[in-house]
Amino acid sequence: MKVIFPEIYLIDRKLATLNSVPGTKVYGEQLIYVNNKEFRVWDPHRSKLAAAIKKNLKNVPLNKDFKVLYLGSAEGTTVSHVADIVGDKGLVFGVEFSERTMRKFIDICESRSNIIPILADANKPELYSEYLEGQKIDLLYQDIAQKNQADIFNKNAQKFLKKGAFGMLAIKARSISQKKNIKEIFDAEIAELEKEFKIIESVPLAPFEKEHLFVVCEKK
Repeated sequence: MKVIFPEIYLIDRKLATLNSVPGTKVYGEQLIYVNNKEFRVWDPHRSKLAAAIKKNLKNVPLNKDFKVLYLGSAEGTTVSHVADIVGDKGLVFGVEFSERTMRKFIDICESRSNIIPILADANKPELYSEYLEGQKIDLLYQDIAQKNQADIFNKNAQKFLKKGAFGMLAIKARSISQKKNIKEIFDAEIAELEKEFKIIESVPLAPFEKEHLFVVCEKK
């Protein structure tokens, strides 16, 4: 077993996090036992953050006790691993727009006290700011399929992040445009992000995800 980032492990060449709810699976993932501790295998085909790490991402600004605002929590696959990483003293605020998806996400939240589900549109951060009042957000994470992805990310950064806080997002090119050149889309989104952030690193997610770019950045 090797520690590759804080609270993120490589076990038999598989990414894993220490299971904060032993005996429980979230999406059918494999459980591995090392030194009487239970780890959940983190599938890069199911999680864009895991895919980015597998693509040799060098910067993962996520640590124990972090407060994370997660936009686009979906059914909670990646959120659950992020919750494992931040631990009992950390918090993950998971924002999801779909009521149907939220119902499945809440099932995960019921067994994990460090995840707060928020049914809301990430494009309107003013609608859920009350849930984050008084919280210092260390990391803004985004995985959504709307056209104005960088704009949404910046709106939330303006409202919730202080200078020096971090951001990570997966840019989905074909959710932005079906016709434009992929590089043109990514360049435009990066330019938009640079209004609020210093870009630290970016990695394409192929072959795990086609036409996706994963970006790590720091609030200016």
